[in-house]
Amino acid sequence: MDVIHTALWVSDIERTREFYVDTLGLTENWSFTSDDGVENVYIGGDNAEFQFKYDPVGSPDIDSGTMAHVAVGVENTDETVERLVERVDPPIQRPPTTMDDLGLRVAFVEDPDGYVVELVEELE
Repeated sequence: MDVIHTALWVSDIERTREFYVDTLGLTENWSFTSDDGVENVYIGGDNAEFQFKYDPVGSPDIDSGTMAHVAVGVENTDETVERLVERVDPPIQRPPTTMDDLGLRVAFVEDPDGYVVELVEELE
């Protein structure tokens, strides 16, 4: 078995693309609009994707507080946070921090809908 994707409702699909594709550098892999008009955009990497769902008629209320966070691997945590701040200025929940015991450098930021995104850099 393997994890394929996680589906999240968003309030603005273009802001979501700007955050995840244009700024973080993930890839938009594919998309479709379902019969009921809901836009489905799949963004991710090689192993798993986010399925972002957007209903232009009225997406459901977003409650980002029910999910702790999603994690995204990055090449450089500090540079990624700097780029995000320059381009979309997201709330920073935890600035870049080194976790020596795990060999990681991480930061926690919020996406446009308040979902917390952990940026994870593996240190060598």
